[in-house]
Amino acid sequence: MVSDGSSGSNAEYSDDVDRSVDVSTANTMRDRAGESRFKIWVLLAANRLHVTAVLALGVFVSFVLLVEVVPPSLLPQLDAQDTIETMFSTMISAIITGVTLVVTIGQLVISQENGPLGDQRERMENSMDFRDYAEELIGTPSPADPSTFLRDLVNVAEERAEAVRDGLSGIDSEQLQWEVDEFTDSVVGNSETVRDQLDGATFGTFDVLFAALNYNYGWKIYQVERLAHDHAEDLGEPEEDLLHDLKTALSLFGPAREHVKTLYFQWALISLSQMILYVAVPALVVAGVMLTVVEAATFPGTTFGVEHMTVLVGAAFTLTLTPFLLFTSYVLRIVTVAKRTLAIEPLILRDSQR
Repeated sequence: MVSDGSSGSNAEYSDDVDRSVDVSTANTMRDRAGESRFKIWVLLAANRLHVTAVLALGVFVSFVLLVEVVPPSLLPQLDAQDTIETMFSTMISAIITGVTLVVTIGQLVISQENGPLGDQRERMENSMDFRDYAEELIGTPSPADPSTFLRDLVNVAEERAEAVRDGLSGIDSEQLQWEVDEFTDSVVGNSETVRDQLDGATFGTFDVLFAALNYNYGWKIYQVERLAHDHAEDLGEPEEDLLHDLKTALSLFGPAREHVKTLYFQWALISLSQMILYVAVPALVVAGVMLTVVEAATFPGTTFGVEHMTVLVGAAFTLTLTPFLLFTSYVLRIVTVAKRTLAIEPLILRDSQR
């Protein structure tokens, strides 16, 4: 089976088949979006602590270079005591304000989990109703592990896509046969890719949600609806039932993915609040030391032509920015995921996927 969404069928079709119909898509979000692997990796896949470290290194190097290189030289201003006091007194205020804001966001996330008994019971009933429906679809009790649950839904969609191909194979329409083969190969290839990514993925990391994002169920639902509409004259009730069963399986993946996404957002925002609290205290200590202890001539001299005071102030400034850089790395991932999953129904919002 090819993995790029192209047809893997050995069937030959006449020249009368219209192959311009866009049926299949690539198997990964990156390929469908037409963006670089590095950009997707930075925004989504990379460890957020590693991204924060790279941002901090970039801030430090940029600060030192700008102070040392930009004319007129910034060194006289940096050596002034009032400049250091102004810089780090401002940073203390910014750290306290920023930490308070982030902790407030964490409290709002936690507040969604609180509520009276009636609300909690309704929440439980809705969840169990969904699991019961999924159990009917899968044929076994719904797994408790999110990655296994999503993988089972992908497996059911793949099985029903193959059932559609087998069930429609006897229809005398080369155009329909070609479109069904292309569509089924695309579903199977995408399912194999996502299933491999879900295998061993652990919730709490981004791996589960990242794999779920690669499964473009919305496009597949649209193709099922289009096939049923464009070839209605060739389809009987059994064939329509097969397409309906496939559409049902694909439709169930949507709310399942959104539920996993919501849980991940809550998990990530709470983790972000914890880590910002951890780094805020050292950042405040560094800012306080720079404000009360360090003077303009505390570390005279140069190394490789770089003033020691420049390195000291740059390092301290970078450390005090760490809470904001950590916040930036997490929010970049969250808003990127949110932007790519705005529509739960079969609506294609990105030009590259239309």
